[in-house]
Amino acid sequence: MFESHLFARCTAHHAVLYWDKPAAAGAQAEYTVYLNNEPVGTADRTHYTLENLEPQTEYRVDVVFDNQPVGACMLRTGVEKQRINVTEAPYWAKGDGKTKNTAALQRAIDACGPGDAVYLPAGVYLTGALRLHSNMELYLDEGAVLQGTEEIVDYQPRIPSRFEGIEMRCYSSVLNLGKLDSKDGYNCSNVVIRGKGTIASGGKVLADKIIADEKECLKDYLAENPELVASCDDENTIPGRVRPRLINISNSQNVWISGLTLRDSASWNVHMIYSDHVVTDHCTFRSEGVWNGDGWNPDSSTNCTLFACDFATGDDAVAVKSGKNPEGNVIARPSAHIYIFDCRSTFGHGICVGSEMSGGVEDVQVWDCDLEHSFSGIEIKGTAKRGGYVRGVTVRDCKAPRVMVHAVPYNDDGDAARTPPVFEHFTFAGLTLTGRALNNKHEWKDVSPVELVGFEGPAYALRDVNFDGLTITAKAPRLPLQYCCDVTLRGITCLPPQE
Repeated sequence: MFESHLFARCTAHHAVLYWDKPAAAGAQAEYTVYLNNEPVGTADRTHYTLENLEPQTEYRVDVVFDNQPVGACMLRTGVEKQRINVTEAPYWAKGDGKTKNTAALQRAIDACGPGDAVYLPAGVYLTGALRLHSNMELYLDEGAVLQGTEEIVDYQPRIPSRFEGIEMRCYSSVLNLGKLDSKDGYNCSNVVIRGKGTIASGGKVLADKIIADEKECLKDYLAENPELVASCDDENTIPGRVRPRLINISNSQNVWISGLTLRDSASWNVHMIYSDHVVTDHCTFRSEGVWNGDGWNPDSSTNCTLFACDFATGDDAVAVKSGKNPEGNVIARPSAHIYIFDCRSTFGHGICVGSEMSGGVEDVQVWDCDLEHSFSGIEIKGTAKRGGYVRGVTVRDCKAPRVMVHAVPYNDDGDAARTPPVFEHFTFAGLTLTGRALNNKHEWKDVSPVELVGFEGPAYALRDVNFDGLTITAKAPRLPLQYCCDVTLRGITCLPPQE
């Protein structure tokens, strides 16, 4: 294997290539892909899919930009996997949208070995929570829908999890990988979830049922702690934290999610906690109308990559997290080496870091994303109580309503850390900022294209922020700054708003 910035995820017959964007590449870069030293195609984004490969075969791949090598690697395609068709004996799952198939699907998953793939043909397969394991593949064919029910009982038992930075027992998700343990390493690895189908859950209906049930269970506790309730966003915050995700990935390594529509979780859609090397590509996320309906959330996780995905979400498209004060400060497992590129948002808040970032966040790189139809655009946020840090964020060649690095007042329950967070070392280059944000009512709102607000005190001012080559098309291009130092603006162009 070459030391390279070129990476590949392979099946028996295709490989998804992706690579780091060269420093010299602008928004209109073109790359040439070579297979065994022969050119096979070009790409205007930093990924490319090779088709019609031979199983268990080695190939050399090179990517070139402007006559300079971007990277090279030797890849080996996988074995031709044996399909475990869930509709056949001995499983007999029914894709009629009415029959609950949880037990049948779980038997097929349990039987899946490294040389197998659990296969769902076209149909709607109603299910409760399912538990995946190491060295397996789940494949949904075109027209296949793995549909989580709207009933609370189908997401039992509760499992150790983390929500909004707090470890707790939450309801099981539709798909569950690994067992949560902040003090341990990885206990689930080498899982592939892919295809052309859909994984969905009970959405708002399931969320509302769980919140109502949890309110009843916690009514005495909530009545005895009015100050705690008042410190939260609203009365649903605490009971809402036990809601399941669509795909819950805990203490897992080497997980590949590709090609699917991921829809209507009761809260976040893909949530990876204490995990490593989770790759998600060519997926569509849909959760509009779901409270906290985030798309893709790396949480105290490392080496996570997202690309070629579309988002229309009820909250953040992406939210990079690492725990909440004071627990996140103690666990102190950062999120690091997070790469997001060639993604689009048609509704939702955009790409965010925080607000739960008490364990630290570093090395987040975003490029070639279109977030114009979002509310927040690019946002880095925390509260003064969080502690921790966010540093080393780079955003290049993206379109968004605005860039915000700031303190926020919400989700602020919990004891404060000893010191405020440290926000530092941010670069924003080649961005187009429109100053027009799309709110939850699908209404356009004029906003400041840049907002920078650090934390009070000279040691906690937002520092070392670099803007280079911005194009601003806002009606009123205001750039409010507070508690900041070492802010640099170069090559700023202000143009009339686009109609």
